[in-house]
Amino acid sequence: MKTIEFNQKDYPSFQGDGFAAQYAFPFAKLICQGEGVDVGYSKPEWKLPNAIGIDLDKFCYNDKDSQMLGYSATNFIGQELDYIFSSHCLEHLNDWVGVLDYWSSKLKPGGLMFLYLPDCDQQEYWRPMNNRKHLNWLTPSMLEDYYLMRGFKNIFVTGHDLNYSFYAIATKG
Repeated sequence: MKTIEFNQKDYPSFQGDGFAAQYAFPFAKLICQGEGVDVGYSKPEWKLPNAIGIDLDKFCYNDKDSQMLGYSATNFIGQELDYIFSSHCLEHLNDWVGVLDYWSSKLKPGGLMFLYLPDCDQQEYWRPMNNRKHLNWLTPSMLEDYYLMRGFKNIFVTGHDLNYSFYAIATKG
């Protein structure tokens, strides 16, 4: 297996290729059913199949008054959703608690929140002081606490996988 080195530690080289969501897709395809969104994908082929894509890197502007149209992490789809899927996105957003509160408000009762996040405790490069694109250092226990405090049920939070990422999955109570 090819590896990459950071701070004298070796990691699987595929971590530098992007498209982390591919490691979450097998599980997400099984449980993300109905109408939902994939927030934060950056290439069309990296979007969860059958999800509505919310690409946070692309925005449209109204030529008449330069008003921004389109979506953001806290401005999307008006109807209640069956699921929200997001992979390696939350760590890039300023107010992760506010964002999750907004996302939760868009879920139907019993709707699924499926997050796949980098494990900065295990993969040093993903820490905000090493990767300046990352604004947050989220941990499995933080996401579990968030879900518990917001009344989510069926909470499943894992340790890291071979992509040094973890799953935080729960249903809205």
